[in-house]
Amino acid sequence: MPYRSMSLEDFARHVGMDARDVQRLADRGKLPAQKVGGQWRFNRARVTEWLQQEMPSLAEDRLIAIERSMGCGLEGAPADDCTFVTDLLGMEGIELALPANTKASLLRELVKLAQRTGLLYDPLGLQFALEEREGMCSTALPNGVAIPHPRQPMPYVSAEPLIAMARVSRGIGFGSPDRGLTYLFFLICCHDDRHHLRVLARLMRILDGDTVAALMEAEEREAVLQLLIDKENQVIARSARPR
Repeated sequence: MPYRSMSLEDFARHVGMDARDVQRLADRGKLPAQKVGGQWRFNRARVTEWLQQEMPSLAEDRLIAIERSMGCGLEGAPADDCTFVTDLLGMEGIELALPANTKASLLRELVKLAQRTGLLYDPLGLQFALEEREGMCSTALPNGVAIPHPRQPMPYVSAEPLIAMARVSRGIGFGSPDRGLTYLFFLICCHDDRHHLRVLARLMRILDGDTVAALMEAEEREAVLQLLIDKENQVIARSARPR
């Protein structure tokens, strides 16, 4: 059952944390938990939402721990558990001049871009889910990037998990925490919460300042995709180093 309640130990394994640290944070009210029979319990759906909101502030070692706890890098994990983020992004899902100048039009055009992949079954359902998620809390980061995604994974909205990437020539007010404009958008549509969180953690590591600047300057879709592939290979290599 995907959204069952988790114990403190389950939660610690799920997010790659030490159980003692989880206990301290839960006792201080810093985690999405409630006490049942004197024991901390964690609702998996709420944990997914909490992780999504926390990831932009996490250091790389914590993001690597999340990737590993979600399956990637664990001995015996299925091969598709370590799918590269860039494997989900095809040339047809990249647009360097998206015709949008408001948040509402941006989300509509992003869904149209996702349709170009030929993988989307339910564009209206995806658009509604993106609007609902943005209504809760903006997915914009303080570096000119936003990562729109449904509140919960949607396994029936597309044939396969996918990413669509768009750039707008004039920035859009998308709710960035620093109140800056947003220029780059990565739409994520995954089929389960573990894969979604792995993809989100990997993107946070890929989209550093230098990469964002290079993506803003790239003139061709081929160059954008190659930039992202090269950067992903670099962050994967860092994950493999002893820590």
